[in-house]
Amino acid sequence: MKPVSITANREKKEFTVIWDDDHVSLYPFSLLRAGCPCAECRGGHDKMGDTPDPSIFSRELPDSPATRITNVLPVGSYGITPVWEDGHDAGIYKWDYLRALCPCGECRK
Repeated sequence: MKPVSITANREKKEFTVIWDDDHVSLYPFSLLRAGCPCAECRGGHDKMGDTPDPSIFSRELPDSPATRITNVLPVGSYGITPVWEDGHDAGIYKWDYLRALCPCGECRK
């Protein structure tokens, strides 16, 4: 599963991914930050994995430099790294992880 289109809308604070199966995922920036897959955010290498912690879907982060994306960088052909206004840029969101992070009702079943 790979994206065919990725858009970050800073005004709406929303990240949109259209996948090759035509699914559209809308991610609030705060959800992306709450679900950052890096070792620092996950609490160590032993807590890293391919699926997000289910608790992040109910976690609300306030608007702050930590939840504002300034750039999105490609990582090979397998993922992206958001660069956050607070300087954090360690999370590599692989395509499988990003899809598992989709907050829509269909994906959360």
